[in-house]
Formats: sequence, C-alpha cells, structure tokens
Amino acid sequence: MRRISVPLLAPSENIFLCGTRMVDTMTSRRKVFLVDVDNTLLDNDRIQADLKRHLENEFGIACRDRYWTILEQLFVELGYRDYLGALQRYRVEHPRDIHLLTMSSYLVDYPFANRLYPGALDVLERLGAWGETVILSDGDVVFQPRKVERSGIFEAVDGRVLIYIHKEHELEDVERRYPADHYVLIDDKPRILAAVKSAWGDRVTTVLPRQGQFANAADASSYPVDVTVERISDLLAVELPILSP
Repeated sequence: MRRISVPLLAPSENIFLCGTRMVDTMTSRRKVFLVDVDNTLLDNDRIQADLKRHLENEFGIACRDRYWTILEQLFVELGYRDYLGALQRYRVEHPRDIHLLTMSSYLVDYPFANRLYPGALDVLERLGAWGETVILSDGDVVFQPRKVERSGIFEAVDGRVLIYIHKEHELEDVERRYPADHYVLIDDKPRILAAVKSAWGDRVTTVLPRQGQFANAADASSYPVDVTVERISDLLAVELPILSP
C-alpha cells in the first residue's frame, strides 16, 4: 500500500498540456476511472446525521430509532441502504401516520450538493483529462440516482453513471460498457477495493480515500489497497503515473 502525501504534482516530460486537456504521452493505453459516490465524493455520514436529526425533530426519538433499525436490516439484506424502502416498510407498521409523507419529500429534495467533499467535482474534472471517468455505485433505483443528479455528479461525468445492487459482482458488465486497458477504482470501502483487485489483478489500481465509517473501521487495514489518500481532494495533487503505472 502506498500512502500519498501532498503535494506530489511536479513537472513531467511525459505529460503536457494541449489546450485545457492534459495529454499522457507515456502510454496510449485506454484508462477508465471508476469512482464511488457515498463517502468518496459525498459525505454520506453527514447525510445520515441530518436524516436522524430530522426524524427526531419531526417524528420523535422512537420513530427515529425504529426507522433506523429497519434501514440497517435492509442493509444486511440488500447490501446497500434503501432509505425509501425503509420508509415504506415503516409505513406498513404505521399505515395511518399521514405525516410520514413529508419524510419522503425530505429524502427526495435533500440538498446533496451541500454535502460534496471539498474538491470532489474538481477531482472528477482532473481525472477526466486523463481518461474516461465513470461513477460506479451501489444503491436503489430511485434515491441513489437522485443523489447523483442533484449533487452535480451526473453532469460532471457527462451522465456516465453505473448503479448496481452489488457492483463488485458486475465487473463483467462494467468492462462491457467501458472497456479499458487499465482501470483506477476510487472507493471508501476497503472490502470492495480488495474484491475488485482480486478479480482484475494488475489491470486495476485501487485507491482508498480515508473518509467515512468504512475507510476508518477497525478491520480496514486488513484489506490491501494500492494507494491511500487522506481525502478525495488529495488526488488533485497526484500525478497520473501514481494511479496508472
């Protein structure tokens, strides 16, 4: 594992600027950058804290705790947090609580752009100068796409967004849609990085931003990764050869 300290950006005879685009003359290999969303580009831990606070203020502590229990149960069942699914399941338990309808509006209209990590969109722009940048995320078919769109991430990658139930099991589909000689996967979950590295080997460089609960979990160090940065914005000071040998 390489831990990157910034600044690392230095002049390189292998890379030159052509207009506003940085061109890599060291290799003509096709590169695709696969970037996660939650706790990689978006501070999802803060989004969850906002949601808990809203639930407590609007519905009370008991409602907050019950909703969160359902949400965690669905996480175990599905492998991702289904916020709207948890709300629907809670509604089944409380069919006459009409006030719950305001909760769905809170989720759908949440200002996700306010929870982007500093420099997140700039990183996408920088990676896009070196290769094709694709969002690779897990989630449901309503809330997760909404999050990607309202945060500005969808526009930043020109709509190249893949959302699966278990993305580490869909690598064949990723390759089919975005073929490349080398991939760079940027994700806050060490388990995901290790699984993709096991499948693709030297064809992928795995990058762990140490942001959020998964990247800082007690067992995080047990999963090997290629490159570690403290925050996503650190990638603004990293040269291409570090990410795509």
